[in-house]
Amino acid sequence: MASNKIQFRSIHELKNPALNNKLAQKEFQEEIPVEDFLEDAETNGSGTSRRDFLKLLGFSTAAVTLAACEAPVIKTIPYVVKPHDIIPGIPNYYASTYFDGFDFASVLVKTREGRPIKIEPNPAAGDLGKTNARAQASVLSLYDNDKVKQPKFEGKDETFDKVDSYVIKGLEEAKAAGKRIVLLSHSFASPTFKKLFAEFKAKYPTAELVTYDAYPYAAGLDAAQEVFGTRALPVYDLKGTELVVAFQADFLGDYNGGGLESSYAAARKPGQSMLRHIQVESNMSLTGANSDERIRLKPSQVNKTLVEVYNAIVGGGSSDKTANEIAKELQTKGSKAVVFADGSKGAQVLAHLINQKLGSVAFTGKANFLKDFDKARFQEFLGWVNAGQVGVLIANNVDPIYSYYKGEDFKKSLAKVPYVIAVADKKNEMYKAAKAVIPVANWLESWGDIEPQSGVYSLMQPTIQKIYKSRQIEESLLVWKNGKNNAANNYYDYLKASASSILGATSFNKALYNGFNSSNNNTMLSYAGGNGAQAVAEVSGFKSSDLELVLYTKTAMGDGTQANNPWLQELPDPITRMSWDNYLTMSPKDAERLGIDNDLNARMQLDGSIVNLTVNGVTIKDVPVFVQPGQAEGSVGLALGYGKKNSGATADTGVNAYPLFDGSNLAVSNVKIEKTGEDHEFAGIQLQNTLMGRYEIAKEVPLADFLNVAFDDEHKGWNKPLEYHTISGALPARKIDLWDAFDDTDGPHFNMSIDLNSCTGCGSCIIACQAENNVPVVGKDEIRMSRDMYWLRIDRYYSARQKVEVYEGLKEGMAVPELYGTAFNKEGGALNHPADNPDVIFQPVMCQHCNHAPCETVCPVAATSHGKQGQNHMAYNRCIGTRYCANNCPYKVRRFNWFTYNLNDKFDFNMNNDLGRMVLNPDVVVRTRGVMEKCSLCIQMTQTTILEAKKEGRIVKDGEFQTACSKACTTGSIQFGDMNDKESEIRKLYADNRRYYLLEEIGTKPNVFYHTKVRNRVEK
Repeated sequence: MASNKIQFRSIHELKNPALNNKLAQKEFQEEIPVEDFLEDAETNGSGTSRRDFLKLLGFSTAAVTLAACEAPVIKTIPYVVKPHDIIPGIPNYYASTYFDGFDFASVLVKTREGRPIKIEPNPAAGDLGKTNARAQASVLSLYDNDKVKQPKFEGKDETFDKVDSYVIKGLEEAKAAGKRIVLLSHSFASPTFKKLFAEFKAKYPTAELVTYDAYPYAAGLDAAQEVFGTRALPVYDLKGTELVVAFQADFLGDYNGGGLESSYAAARKPGQSMLRHIQVESNMSLTGANSDERIRLKPSQVNKTLVEVYNAIVGGGSSDKTANEIAKELQTKGSKAVVFADGSKGAQVLAHLINQKLGSVAFTGKANFLKDFDKARFQEFLGWVNAGQVGVLIANNVDPIYSYYKGEDFKKSLAKVPYVIAVADKKNEMYKAAKAVIPVANWLESWGDIEPQSGVYSLMQPTIQKIYKSRQIEESLLVWKNGKNNAANNYYDYLKASASSILGATSFNKALYNGFNSSNNNTMLSYAGGNGAQAVAEVSGFKSSDLELVLYTKTAMGDGTQANNPWLQELPDPITRMSWDNYLTMSPKDAERLGIDNDLNARMQLDGSIVNLTVNGVTIKDVPVFVQPGQAEGSVGLALGYGKKNSGATADTGVNAYPLFDGSNLAVSNVKIEKTGEDHEFAGIQLQNTLMGRYEIAKEVPLADFLNVAFDDEHKGWNKPLEYHTISGALPARKIDLWDAFDDTDGPHFNMSIDLNSCTGCGSCIIACQAENNVPVVGKDEIRMSRDMYWLRIDRYYSARQKVEVYEGLKEGMAVPELYGTAFNKEGGALNHPADNPDVIFQPVMCQHCNHAPCETVCPVAATSHGKQGQNHMAYNRCIGTRYCANNCPYKVRRFNWFTYNLNDKFDFNMNNDLGRMVLNPDVVVRTRGVMEKCSLCIQMTQTTILEAKKEGRIVKDGEFQTACSKACTTGSIQFGDMNDKESEIRKLYADNRRYYLLEEIGTKPNVFYHTKVRNRVEK
């Protein structure tokens, strides 16, 4: 029963059911170019056959050996005096706070020999310690070779002394003339920073602190101020909630400042009180992809439905059928229900008022202080600039010229400001507009504190000396306030003194060690207002048009703060599976109506139409279009944060959508598109990884069946154990073996559990694996060639909502049944096309570490073998790159290393420069070309854990064994442990009725198992 739906990964599989079979027959899109180094005329004239390859294998092996002999010798310099806190080969961990103006997390920073190499969640911080993909990748941004490396004056390198003299001169002139001194900064919830600015203002009375955020949360803050009387976002907790209804709110993404993933996953634990999730939206968002019921509507219709739901609950009722059904469910659940809305201030006010009426327990009353943008004050600031009232403008790592929708006007108005100082990390537009530039210190080089929400105080400490001549804004304010060379200019001392008044009895050193502490700021929110009629009028006033645009932030890119981070640019979008791009998402029906194409070429690479996008008279040129299943007809979507010019080679990717965003309304109407006639080359991993067969891959079951039907019921069982029919009768698949089993009960035997019910597809595990295991970035061209190097991927499967008539056998050459013309409703009419509104399942796939690994039996040089602890090992120096193992792997998790990615100018990311290579983990070898590589279940981490316990004379405790992906998983979907520990969590997960194996029928006996996804809805 768990597999009564048809699963597909793209609409191309629906159009051409033989496509999967075609891909499976040719996994590698390009043969090994042996002829390139043989210099044989006859061989060069044709492709290399298997027989030719084997004949030439001896030479190939010799060539690889010779190449290895030519590897560069890099000598290291030992310590003259070794620091006491650094032991070579032993990592140090420092509690700190990740904050870059957009994202926040309380973290542990792993350092090796004085350099940060990995970001870990701080378990003491609970939900505030969860790290998303951007937090995991932020360590690479520290080693960005495109950073501004020292102070500049009039475009030339200069000293801090010269720049400070210039700034102080400007400050004194502005003070004498009565002109305003404006510090324009991103949201900065630092009590010590605000205290310091108050002292700065005491010296310069005309000084003003103005907040500017590229993605400003203005609508949410305005709504909170109206409803709660406090300008702070409300904090929610879904653990006690049984129903969530979201209107355009991507609450598993960046909505409301983020942070709901873990409580959402906890509430989604299958059972009688499992959270039910209804999503009403236009774009196929990450949150919508995880929902039980997804209602796709264009923005104007979403607004209408929200108003009708509000009327049904708070007002006098509604005649809208969909709204009444939603309202009925909300009223039934009462306080155990919650509503989220996004897109405009009015929408969020209505959501707050509905929650107040319901008495929702998800509303904690705590305040989120991380965002404090005030649009009215920013407009006031623009008025000061245009009126020539600003004498000094100090921009703290913000670039309104790029991200403000009237950026060009702002750029022109800067000519009226005599002193423009940019505290910047890149040579962006503000850098070019400023006369003096101060390089901003990375958060890993800085001292600081953050008050993220009520009752919480988090400290930031440097984990490395400043790599270049940079300075955080607080250090600059001290110099400008106290004068140059003043003994009081040490920000560490200033922070320590300030923190003491917040920490109370806790010492500063203890608080620094914890990273995450209690605060005396216990501000609580309560419902105090909210004009429902005005909100209804605002939401209803959204003008409908033929096409309506929804702007959003991507999981990897966010607001674009880390746009020059190649790990994030290459990270595939969880929904589209495309990387290195933003694009206009469009429904299949609209694409057909407008003549928009997405086609696969002969190499199975995706090409798409390019359009010019015009919204209310503003045109964005050359926008590629991606045809997205589940996109509402009449709507299109476009991600913010891309197309950053002069911010590094990697950042100049995609198109800048900020000119279409007024800072408050994410949905806009009056949208027109014009085809340019050109095509765009997408880089995606949508189709390149093919598993044997198409059924029982990502299992799902309705909640009613999960609760009421035995999983192994003979007729209706939704997870019946696989059996083989033998001469002795039916036997469980795991009991049948061609080989004699060996004793693996001595010592640990590792297994990994992955729960499809709690995996949201966020991608933090992928970046964590990349950081831990030195996985290279290959770039857009190589991704397009199907040559990604990821050791871990998250497959995204669509499945048809309606039951589809399936043939007894598959048509010859087909890997999925024909879906056209086979499904009809009770009245005899054809059902909606499966691509209109499919269900989505996310499934992390890594090496399954099979106990009977097909890769091991075919390797001619025994480069891959099985360990007693259950891990499938790779000896890279033995591997000669035959790729037999990859061809024999049914899970397609092995990667062939085509190139030497480090010290190679072809791959201008982080491994081809000395600074970028500082992020590499010395515990994991950097692989070279010609070898196969894949997940090792982080063997370096498991062995370290064993050795630490051995040194301490104890056994390893449950929970100590971890992998990079399991530590980074925000929802606890990935669990890792020792199966030989009878009391371990992994043993309990193994005994769960939802447990199953990928492709169990082929007898590989993996050490990775999955748990069936449960959907809380009544199947129709």
